[in-house]
Amino acid sequence: MADRVGTYARTTGETDVRISANLDGTGTSTVETGNGMLDHMLSQVSRHGLIDLDVKVDGDSAKT
Repeated sequence: MADRVGTYARTTGETDVRISANLDGTGTSTVETGNGMLDHMLSQVSRHGLIDLDVKVDGDSAKT
């Protein structure tokens, strides 16, 4: 059975988002969103769900 892998990329005037997920992975992750709590939570979902996750976000992270 082939691995279930999905990728998504979106670029706007303010942000650049790139995500790759392998649902049949081993729980490894590389997460860089610019938000420490979100990075932590996505890493934990990856680890405990055995999902390989690669998330890279660049752009506007203004705090309001």
